[in-house]
Amino acid sequence: MQNHSLEPVTILKKNIAANFTGSLVQALMALLFIPLYIKFLGIEAYGLIGLFMTMQALFMLLDMGLGATVNREMARLSVLPDKAQEMRDLVRSLEVIYWCIAVLIGVAVMALSSFIAGYWVRPKQLSPEVIRQAILIMGLAIAFQWPVSFYSGGLMGLQRQVLLNIINTVVATIRWCGAVLVLWLVSPTIHAFFSWQILVSLLHVFLTSLFLWRSLPATGKRSAFQGKIIFGIWRFAAGMSGITILATLLTQADKIILSKMLSLEMFGYYTLAGMMAMTLYRLIGPVFLAVYPRFTQLVELKDQEALKQLYHKACQFMSVLILPATAVIAFFSYEILLLWTGNPVTAENTYMLASILIIGTALNGLMNMPYALQLAHGWTRLTFYVNLLSVVLLVPLTMFMAWKFGAIGASFVWVILNSGYVIIAIQFMHRRLLKREKWIWYEKDVGIPMLVALATAGVFKWIAGGAYSSPWMSVAILILISSVTLGATALMTPTTRNFIFNQLMKFKLTYGS
Repeated sequence: MQNHSLEPVTILKKNIAANFTGSLVQALMALLFIPLYIKFLGIEAYGLIGLFMTMQALFMLLDMGLGATVNREMARLSVLPDKAQEMRDLVRSLEVIYWCIAVLIGVAVMALSSFIAGYWVRPKQLSPEVIRQAILIMGLAIAFQWPVSFYSGGLMGLQRQVLLNIINTVVATIRWCGAVLVLWLVSPTIHAFFSWQILVSLLHVFLTSLFLWRSLPATGKRSAFQGKIIFGIWRFAAGMSGITILATLLTQADKIILSKMLSLEMFGYYTLAGMMAMTLYRLIGPVFLAVYPRFTQLVELKDQEALKQLYHKACQFMSVLILPATAVIAFFSYEILLLWTGNPVTAENTYMLASILIIGTALNGLMNMPYALQLAHGWTRLTFYVNLLSVVLLVPLTMFMAWKFGAIGASFVWVILNSGYVIIAIQFMHRRLLKREKWIWYEKDVGIPMLVALATAGVFKWIAGGAYSSPWMSVAILILISSVTLGATALMTPTTRNFIFNQLMKFKLTYGS
């Protein structure tokens, strides 16, 4: 069995670097190819891709906490002796359950295809039959892609994140580039797009499954389904299931409602804005995925001091990553969208939505490290009840705001939801975990970087306005603004400032006179 207690800082750094590399590649793919998808398919068909992504997220309701459970259990068991067979049996047991659910997902989507095409979406150009056939193909693509999250969770828990990112990068390249080639050379239709998704999903699930099993310690004994293992983890899995169900309802309520209330064209604009805001998770995800297994190991080893130090460093690092990017995108969303899509109409219909949604996403990102700390302790109750209250209050609010103010109103609910997490939920968490650390989180981990990022980007918006003489001038100005905002935030945040100064001292000692 691998000994992950050796050089944990080195492993953590490698995992973060690998996760960032993988996220960067996928972000670049989106940057390059989403405008081409819209060009080949049209904004209405791109709305169907938005529906596809919403359905994928909705079916995480059936995950039942298994993805997070396998991640946590692989991390926990990997630092304990004589647990090799238990690890293999656990993976086999959860794998069987996951594939049964995947079959149910595929059948359910195909069974609902006529209803969705005829009674739910509101197309102007695409016929109900074209949409029905597209949804049939979607069902297979979702079913084959769904188990990837389970196998990925296992690889992350085993600290094989470098390997996982290599797999994800290769598959993402094939997925994005291949889809454009299919639309360009074979058929510029939504059916061709989703058919390609089926083939790539099959490849993805094969590779992640193969390498998870190869990464598990060998025992010489066949892996088998073990009901007692499932019973042993059911409390954590049940808690995660509740959190997943509620979180999915909260994050997808706007999309479900708007896919019904808006035309497919306007839903396409909302999808584009949501995609722009979701790019922030390319920064959030790598840190969470690398730090969460390490939190779990430190909790298992009962190293409270190391856990506290890593918690604050991770929170501050997260703030420096996401808050400057959020401030720049929120203030300059129109300019960025115009550069990205090259279409003034698309930019005009999308920029305000993108600014609002990315603020909510940033607030959500700030809660990722506190959430990882809760999961590492096996404590799911707080997030469950907070999300339950949020569903009761905010889903009706989403319906009202969407009805009264349309997409803009619905997008503000995302900001309200995540503001509540930052202001209220963190209070309860620090009453139980890492007591007396709450005000450090508010002041140093979040408050300082937030104020600096907003102030810096805001001043540039006031100075630069929105008029630029050419696209190249816009790119140059946005790069300058982003660099200065990031630099100012990093220098004013304790962890990153100390890191920068230490690196400068090392450089001076090595190369100085």
